[in-house]
Amino acid sequence: QVQLVESGGGLVQAGGSLRLSCAASGRAFSSSAVGWFRQAQGKERDYLAGVSWSHGNTYYADYSDSVKGRFTISRDNAKKMVYLQMNNLKPEDTAVYYCAADSNSNTKYASNRQSDYDYWGQGTQVTVSS
Repeated sequence: QVQLVESGGGLVQAGGSLRLSCAASGRAFSSSAVGWFRQAQGKERDYLAGVSWSHGNTYYADYSDSVKGRFTISRDNAKKMVYLQMNNLKPEDTAVYYCAADSNSNTKYASNRQSDYDYWGQGTQVTVSS
């Protein structure tokens, strides 16, 4: 099992930065890919980024207004932490942000499908003011 707790959300002005943290516990974490997702009010939850459990391979959502280039995912297996550094934030980034673990992932890959993630945190609110 894996337990996940997000932190680091809050209110920030447009153009600002936040670093979200995902603290994990449980033996399965070290062999789990981890992803970050977000859900804006009234919208579906979207994939943002993922990191494999081995090799630290990173993957990002390919949106037209892509988060790639603004958001960076990283993990520290020794500390059982995964981070999402978010720069140049925009009001449309306002959402609840979730981290999730895929305990059945292979060593070098992190899925972009929500259905592949079997453990989820409770979420942390990020609000970006204009």
